[in-house]
Amino acid sequence: MPALSSPTTLYRIDECADLMADACIRDEQGNLIFISVWARDTAIQQFLARLTLSRDEDGLDQFHLITEQGGAVPVFVGTAERLEKRLTRAYRRTLFGSMVNLWLFDRRCIRPDKSTASALALLPRSVTDPTSRLWQLVRDTCPLPLLEHWQAPVLTLLRDHSMLQELPVALGPLRGLRLQLDVPALTEALGELIRRDVLTAYPTGQSAITDLPLQAVA
Repeated sequence: MPALSSPTTLYRIDECADLMADACIRDEQGNLIFISVWARDTAIQQFLARLTLSRDEDGLDQFHLITEQGGAVPVFVGTAERLEKRLTRAYRRTLFGSMVNLWLFDRRCIRPDKSTASALALLPRSVTDPTSRLWQLVRDTCPLPLLEHWQAPVLTLLRDHSMLQELPVALGPLRGLRLQLDVPALTEALGELIRRDVLTAYPTGQSAITDLPLQAVA
């Protein structure tokens, strides 16, 4: 998980007046992927408890982040079981008591779901070239063997087939990407690239030892 820099913008959560978020990422359907929230410990615990309750019990199945322009960004929680949390106690000596930073995120942010061949990546916006990070994520997630020197054509293939996409809503210093592999389609596409010699057994200019001519021994 990436480290967050000092927040420059805080977003109020409309349904929880005591909470402020400095980062949030959601997918196309509005589902929560990641949120970083600051508040006192009691407010954080109340927020976590409401995520497990039904709406009739004053639970939260969605909330809204208020932007600087006054707009509201809806975020759907879905099932709380798919989320993991990290808590860090900070700023112990404030007028309001101890402040806590909560990270709440889809567990695919830290480990791929091998059963669905899917994963999520959270990257600081300051990272200009995430290629190596994304390639490692692909190799960790994909059930097919991928050689190291296939990196460029395979990443291009995944983007062209919408298997690797940037998540559309990201507030704060992070951006999110989703890897969703269609394994049958990927298998067929890789086979075609192999037949066209785009993907080879060895890097360009390097041959197998067994392909080298034998040298006569004097």
